[in-house]
Amino acid sequence: MVKKVLDSGWLAARSTEVSLTGVQLTTTHPPSGSTAPWMEASVPGTVLGTLVKNKLVPDPFYGLNNEAIIDIADSGREYYTFWFFTSFEYALSANQHVDLNFRAINYSADVYLNGHKQTLPKGMFRRHTLDITDILNPSGKNLLAVVVYPPDHPGTIPAEGGQGGDHEIGKDVATQYVEGWDWMCPIRDRNTGIWDEVSITVTGPVKIIDPHLVSSFFDDFRRSYLHTTVELQNKSSWVAECTVTLQVTTELEGNICLVEHLQNSVLTIPAKSDIEYTFPPLFFYKPNLWWPNGMGKQSLYNVEISVDVKGFGESDSWSHYFGFRKIESTIDSNTGGRLFKVNGQPVFIRGGNWILSDGLLRLTKKRYMTDIKFHADMNFNMLRCWGGGLAERPDFYHYCDLYGLLVWQEFWITGDVDGRGIPVSNPDGPLDHDLFLLCARDTIKLLRNHASLALWVGGNEQVPPYDINTALKSYLKLHPLFTNENTTDSTDPSKYMDGTRSYVQGSMWDGFADGKGDFTDGPYEIQNPEDFFKDTFYKYGFNPEVGNVGMPVSATIKATMPPEGWSIPIFKKKCNGYVEEIPNPIWEYHKYIPYSKPGKVHDQILMYGYPKNLDDFCEKAQLVNYIQYRALLEGWTSRMWTKYTGVLIWKTQNPWTGLRGQFYDHLHDQTAGFYGCRCAAEPVHVQLNLATYFIEVVNTTADELSDMAVEISVWDLDGACPYYKVTEKMSVPPKKVEQVVEMKYPNSKNAKPVYFLLLKLFRVSDTAIVSRNFYWLRLSGEDYTLLEEYRTKKVPLKITSDVLVSGSKYKVKMILENSSTNLNSKVLVLNNIDDKDDSNLCNFNQAPLAEDFTKQMNKPSPWRNIFGGGVISSTRNRLKISTINGTDTGVAFFLHLSVHGAKKDHGNNGYEDTRILPVHYSDNYFSIIPGETMKVDLSFEAPEGVVPRVLLTGWNYSEKHTIL
Repeated sequence: MVKKVLDSGWLAARSTEVSLTGVQLTTTHPPSGSTAPWMEASVPGTVLGTLVKNKLVPDPFYGLNNEAIIDIADSGREYYTFWFFTSFEYALSANQHVDLNFRAINYSADVYLNGHKQTLPKGMFRRHTLDITDILNPSGKNLLAVVVYPPDHPGTIPAEGGQGGDHEIGKDVATQYVEGWDWMCPIRDRNTGIWDEVSITVTGPVKIIDPHLVSSFFDDFRRSYLHTTVELQNKSSWVAECTVTLQVTTELEGNICLVEHLQNSVLTIPAKSDIEYTFPPLFFYKPNLWWPNGMGKQSLYNVEISVDVKGFGESDSWSHYFGFRKIESTIDSNTGGRLFKVNGQPVFIRGGNWILSDGLLRLTKKRYMTDIKFHADMNFNMLRCWGGGLAERPDFYHYCDLYGLLVWQEFWITGDVDGRGIPVSNPDGPLDHDLFLLCARDTIKLLRNHASLALWVGGNEQVPPYDINTALKSYLKLHPLFTNENTTDSTDPSKYMDGTRSYVQGSMWDGFADGKGDFTDGPYEIQNPEDFFKDTFYKYGFNPEVGNVGMPVSATIKATMPPEGWSIPIFKKKCNGYVEEIPNPIWEYHKYIPYSKPGKVHDQILMYGYPKNLDDFCEKAQLVNYIQYRALLEGWTSRMWTKYTGVLIWKTQNPWTGLRGQFYDHLHDQTAGFYGCRCAAEPVHVQLNLATYFIEVVNTTADELSDMAVEISVWDLDGACPYYKVTEKMSVPPKKVEQVVEMKYPNSKNAKPVYFLLLKLFRVSDTAIVSRNFYWLRLSGEDYTLLEEYRTKKVPLKITSDVLVSGSKYKVKMILENSSTNLNSKVLVLNNIDDKDDSNLCNFNQAPLAEDFTKQMNKPSPWRNIFGGGVISSTRNRLKISTINGTDTGVAFFLHLSVHGAKKDHGNNGYEDTRILPVHYSDNYFSIIPGETMKVDLSFEAPEGVVPRVLLTGWNYSEKHTIL
């Protein structure tokens, strides 16, 4: 198969400003270029995205700009009905057949090609394939025009806002967030547009359609079978004698691919007909298994199917990276929570709720890769695709496959739009149930071959209407091989629509929340950190949504808001002693969630003292972000399997410049909460139970931890170590949490009101550190205001850096050393690196990541789909040593790195944002005790012609220090 993606050269114009017909546009009067009313278009993309690109409307995510953009409820649907035009070259050869493919449009469209019209029917989540063989121009020059119509029921936005506006959008099969939510502004065009891939595909007489791949296992995963069913369509007017080939390859080290299986089948397909063919199962002995993040490798096999037609040659081909794995999902009898198993191993779920990458559907492979790798970097193992958002795209799932993120995919039902809310919404779902089910079937077929897809769910906080729910249960019925039932059903599992992963009717049913659909998810605001560890905090086994704060760094506020948005909240003290935060109107529009809960939680930012300005506010917010999210995950993990089976945080990111519930912002800069999660969700982790003050060791792996001990050191603000202990050697069974020892320092006679605690789990035989965890703590009744004067401490640092450059891609390894004197000689400072091991600075290819470009780009693998082909060369800069002088002894507290380039264009407010984003850090927002060294890796891509520099700041490093 030849595939040509049509993703460039598109023009767009408002339909009311084009007097020509579609026939004229694609025959005698094509647009000549981007002269009014035509403009350069974003395809894939939306109408609003195109208008933003051409600066015809202001950036809706900047400040209050969205209020200046006319809403479809006020303009009428015609205002956002647009023509999209492009041309492409293709000259047809004998016996070739060409399809024009739209992987998704919103909401319906008329397509004109070379003067011929075809209609794309309604529905945001369905693929459209048009046979254009007979209407291609013999000259090879083809003109394509598409007029796209908005959803039928775009609705209106009530003055008070609300969840899903007036809920009218629920009458269509489309995204529901577009009328606004408590975390999102309304999208003015309701995402009208050609929002996913457009392509032409060229085949011979026989075409391959929607293969289904299934792996089954026996004998404790030693014996496996690959089951494959494919639909074959003979487009010709003669009988096709075919050879269908199934090939499975795996990648070895280097540039070598091993052919595991090669199977041929001879078939005869009648003229103008479709057949379904199931290959004999392929046997694998001990295949390399696909594991979720933190449990093992994400092994993928390349499965290729091709069909040769006698007298023609290869007619079509198809390939997919496939993971051998078995996913089970049941209700745990001990906790009542939903229990996931992968390859027979229980998975303690620590993940997040995902809305979508960008609210204007500016979806790219590069952005998806960053998004998914960020989640893997946080040690998460699941993402829930929320029902008011998208049926996520194949590119999203591709990166989840590569990085090991299990995915819970919901269909397009939400409680707010489909059954409750203000005004009360219609509980019967969309008007056209058949359309919903058509989109559901098509989505299942689009996504079912991805190893990462773990669960189908009917809706968010709601069950679909009875007939839809019944149909989904039928479509997604498990094959007996994936249940515990004894059955005589001998149907090949690849003949099922899916058959391999469970369907749950709603996000609060059947093992989630209370399991009965009552509103028992949440809460969604600031908490006292110790409360997460208390048995009273959450009663049920699996919480699908628990939310919290998410303020970004100050540079993001300045880059996304005018100066009037830089003012910090007013702190209003109430008569009960609690403080209420009153944010400025721009923060309020961007859904800011406060750092206080009057009557329950005192303001967590004021715990550090009154913020002086925006920079100070955001810095203190990062301290709180880190504590809140680390405590949330550590509290859940503390009761792994005894009370909980999992938790999903609401939410991990914002599809716009929102100010709540996020670990990285829309510009792709991480908050400190990102690294609090990264710490807490380690597969092996040492932690402090903030309710009991016992130190715990968590082992989520399938292997016993032996020869382990914990180093416990307390550091005061004067740089002394008043408490030090190394535990006796111990073992931790697999999938267990072990209570180790009580941390008694807070009850000691001379305990300081504010102190630092460093925990290191290490292997006794070689002192290798397995887990490191740093806390800043206070005695009961105290606050953290003593840390304010700690900012004046000048603690010396030594930073050694090594850089690998490949084109525009950079990989940096740093070793940071707190070179102040350790005042307590009895302390054994275990370091994160071995000082004798020079490879810490020299070996860039120890653990293959997406950014290990020099190794990965030069061999055939899934990585080539990320970066494209081509061999690239690399250069290494010499080692650089930087020092930050200081005479004080103490902890280098809350250090954070950032990467900057040359001056960029000034934004709307003249603010200069020099950050290079995104950057992947192995750690950030970290602290280093006296005499300790830490290793931090960075990887990023710099804009063309820009020489990057790495800056370091910290709590007691107020200046930005250039260290590279």
